[in-house]
Amino acid sequence: MSATDLRIAVPDDLDEAHPLVRRTAEIWCAAIGMAAATVLMGGFTLVLNSLDAASFAASGLGEQLGLDAADPARAYELASTLAAWFGFSLIGVLLLGAAGILGARHRPWRRSTGWWFFAAGLVCLLGSQLILYPVAFAFFVSAGLFALRPLENRSTP
Repeated sequence: MSATDLRIAVPDDLDEAHPLVRRTAEIWCAAIGMAAATVLMGGFTLVLNSLDAASFAASGLGEQLGLDAADPARAYELASTLAAWFGFSLIGVLLLGAAGILGARHRPWRRSTGWWFFAAGLVCLLGSQLILYPVAFAFFVSAGLFALRPLENRSTP
């Protein structure tokens, strides 16, 4: 077998309208955002779900979160609600980010895949109540690269 016998198999439906393009930067930005959201939102959820009301009051987390120290039961309830909201939002961020990465891998020529990353950024931003805006920025960068990065031939919407 010589070097000229080795050929790259290209699917028949791939033509000039769908150029071979790599979306490595977009995927890396989204993966960094997903990892940071998992560590921050998931970590907060994990820590607060592992505490009971007595250890929550003893740890001083209520004061650090700016909750009322006079009523530790109410502070624990509010912190648990925030942890549940973070956990729910994290699932949305991870699902939207995974859908965006899947679209970027299978149809990298489509610019509309960037909407998945934009939605993941919005869920991260609003789900964390504007706390994790640097993490959401990674998703917005990924969506912006999908929208603005030029391709060789053309892009379908």
